[in-house]
Amino acid sequence: MMGDLRNWFGVAALAVSLATTIYAFLTSKAKANSEHLKSVDKTLTDLDRRVQSIEAEQKHMPSKDDVNQLKLDIAEMKGAMQALDGEVKGVSRTIRRVEDHLIKEGK
Repeated sequence: MMGDLRNWFGVAALAVSLATTIYAFLTSKAKANSEHLKSVDKTLTDLDRRVQSIEAEQKHMPSKDDVNQLKLDIAEMKGAMQALDGEVKGVSRTIRRVEDHLIKEGK
């Protein structure tokens, strides 16, 4: 009877030891996974902040239609400047002729 009891305690001790080993193995994986998930969560939070920052800045930027309108306006201004340049050159020639005439009359 004593031998049977010792065998039973030996089997029970082995079962408890095995259960403890399996539990430790499973919980160590769970801890590693938990830490990894925390790291991934932090990364996602950082990425979310960065995306929000970019979206906030993008709201203030001109759209493609705005840029296209600016191009058209600049082209229009360029044409107007060329027309003004022609007129200024004409006025400049007239002023030179008047100046030359005044110089000749003054001698």
